Amino acid sequence: MQLQIDIEFKQLLQIVKDLPSGKLKQLQLEIAKGVKADKQKSDLEKLLLNGPTATQKQLKIIDNNRKEINQWRTS
Repeated sequence: MQLQIDIEFKQLLQIVKDLPSGKLKQLQLEIAKGVKADKQKSDLEKLLLNGPTATQKQLKIIDNNRKEINQWRTS
């Protein structure tokens, strides 16, 4: 079973302010985990987007190697 509640930002802020200190620290840790996970994802995305790319010559060599391997496997 799933329940969805629409809470305005002011209400949410008041709920957070009313949390006991232990629960508030737990909430802060959970939020920090989410931010860290997003940062790691974006770092990986940046790494992949800025990584090396193959030249046309290298792509032709790879394609040729694939064709030769496929011919060898089917022979």
